[in-house]
Amino acid sequence: MKNLFIFIFAATFAFSCSYPKLKKAETSSPNQAVRVSIQLNKEGKPFYQVFYKNKTIIDTSFFGFDFKNAISFDKNLGIVKTDTSSFDETWQMPWGEQLNVVNHYNELRVELQETVAPKRKFNIVFRIYDDGLGFRYEFPQQPNFDTALITEENTQFNLTKDYKTFWIPGDWDIYEHLYRTTSLSKINALQYAHHKDLAQTYIPENAVNTPVTMVGEDGIHLSFHEAALVDYADMTLKVDTTNLSLKSVLVGSENRDYKVERKLPFETPWRTIQISENAGGLIESRLIVNLNEPNKIGDVSWFKPMKYTGVWWEMHLGKSTWDYSGIQDMTSFTTDAKPSGKHGATTENVKKYIDFSAKNNIKGVLVEGWNTGWEHWIGFEDREGVFDFVTPYPDYDLKEVVRYGREKGVELIMHHETSAATETYAKQQDTAFALMKSLGIHAVKTGYVGKILPKGEYHHGQYMVNQYNNTVIKAAQYQVAVNAHEPIKATGLRRTFPNTIAREGLRGQEFNAWASDGGNPPEHLPIIAFTRMLAGPIDFTPGIFNIKFNEYKKDNQVNTTLAQQLALYVVIYSPVQMAADLVEHYEANPKPFQFIKDVGVDWEQTKVLNGEVGDYVTIARKERGTGNWFVGSITDENTRTFTIGLSFLEVGKKYTATIYKDGKDAHWDKNPTSIEIETLTVDSTSKIELHLAEGGGAAISLIKQ
Repeated sequence: MKNLFIFIFAATFAFSCSYPKLKKAETSSPNQAVRVSIQLNKEGKPFYQVFYKNKTIIDTSFFGFDFKNAISFDKNLGIVKTDTSSFDETWQMPWGEQLNVVNHYNELRVELQETVAPKRKFNIVFRIYDDGLGFRYEFPQQPNFDTALITEENTQFNLTKDYKTFWIPGDWDIYEHLYRTTSLSKINALQYAHHKDLAQTYIPENAVNTPVTMVGEDGIHLSFHEAALVDYADMTLKVDTTNLSLKSVLVGSENRDYKVERKLPFETPWRTIQISENAGGLIESRLIVNLNEPNKIGDVSWFKPMKYTGVWWEMHLGKSTWDYSGIQDMTSFTTDAKPSGKHGATTENVKKYIDFSAKNNIKGVLVEGWNTGWEHWIGFEDREGVFDFVTPYPDYDLKEVVRYGREKGVELIMHHETSAATETYAKQQDTAFALMKSLGIHAVKTGYVGKILPKGEYHHGQYMVNQYNNTVIKAAQYQVAVNAHEPIKATGLRRTFPNTIAREGLRGQEFNAWASDGGNPPEHLPIIAFTRMLAGPIDFTPGIFNIKFNEYKKDNQVNTTLAQQLALYVVIYSPVQMAADLVEHYEANPKPFQFIKDVGVDWEQTKVLNGEVGDYVTIARKERGTGNWFVGSITDENTRTFTIGLSFLEVGKKYTATIYKDGKDAHWDKNPTSIEIETLTVDSTSKIELHLAEGGGAAISLIKQ
């Protein structure tokens, strides 16, 4: 990455007077809209407040830490010193939603120390942007305080209003819940414990996971999250429904009576609040990535953003199986797998996907179920040693598939399902990644389905945060990019480790194929765009054309129109986008499939044209290198009609606009595949009227003439 310009202006205020006399410090964002104040009360307890255009957004909110090996660190504190500085740079994403990213903030650093023995120290650092803020805690090197065993981090976010809130439960093990829409005061996360469609789940508190997004009656939009989650536990937010307050609750472990262990000195992740006067501003914000450190792994040109097909959806439909023996439920232990004829990852079948991809401008093919071990892992508590990541089934010739793909200009995407047996995967990573490098494979989809081993750990605790992050670092050594499923949350580390390309971390497309609750409702993705997508790229696997799939599963379907499935390639961002349906369904629908062939995956600019959280959104993205634009618009269960302007197009240039829109009789349930395609010549002065059916959408390609 290359810095276009860096301008740093630092104004430092160091106070040499006796520190208990300092009671307050504050600073504002570059445009003065966001202001933060830090104060101490009479007991020496520190608190902060956040103001937006002189309105109180976060009222008196205390912070501090509880420890196993020491008294709590939350009172009898004095302000030793405060520093303020400004920072302004523009850096470039190697891949992403846009090329150039402005990183402009004012920083406030407050050094705190106990006024009584043992006189421990810690700092709180705020970075205030025009679109929100992040703050973190720093524990400097100091006498008699070597290791922090944190039992809880007590960061409060005291709201001033009963915001409309879009949330999922604060599950320690999985993010695959449907988002709920309630007032803050009505959140009840505990009612969603023990969901029968989840492979693992643990919800111990009335807490929510992040990002959690809120909308006020005055139009203020807030989203709470965290950035740079490294060697620490995931933060959930416990809800006080009476006092309209959130408080950090870290994910723990059954194996120890503390949640985080860190040697001093160390820094916590950033606690973030994005602030916008409209919904689109949340999506356009780059606050989360900006709060992460610059690229640490150097050149990543070996990874190319791509569209891909693969052996995946057919298993969810039941057309084929992951395992060689065709058991599919994977609960019958056998070491002597017999061929069933239903195995999906065969050399012959994968070559069909390669042929189709090569013919249609698709550069990758994912293959799941290629390696031994799938017969016997879900139903067994001791899953260590079940999978290896170099041995294919007898009907899959890995080297031949790679050779064939290279001949056709199509790259294989490796799949490593760990079954959450973390010690096995850690031991085998060097061997597995070395195999990939020897074959010229540069991307892997990882999976961690099931309860974590070692037993007693949770997916989102410090142990697994380190497991996931260390995997990314290890993969980079072999020029491998990671698309993680059942992951820790995205917190912008793709800036620091840009081989972190995508992740799941939400209730994905596969729930439409097998969930017992009817699948993802039409409002799901218009919420996701303003919640989960704020964290980072999503591997959602769009592009299902056979919406009803009655020949496979009569009780399941995708709850969108075909036009919305096309729009998702623009709306739901990822540098790897799957054409997820079966090849035969694309071959039967060549006209709408043309949009998937044409649409970009790597963007120079992103603009949100309209949107309301949970209702609808329209996003335009400019493809890097071509100057072509693509537009995606989706709605919930309500029909929408609106006009979009094309002022973002290059002035004086003509574009061929191909509009893929819901047919006049389209409906997500009654007639989901009704679609119309219209072609126009447009320029920057043109306007296009869009009519979205219930659960529908529109996709537009704007190709420069």
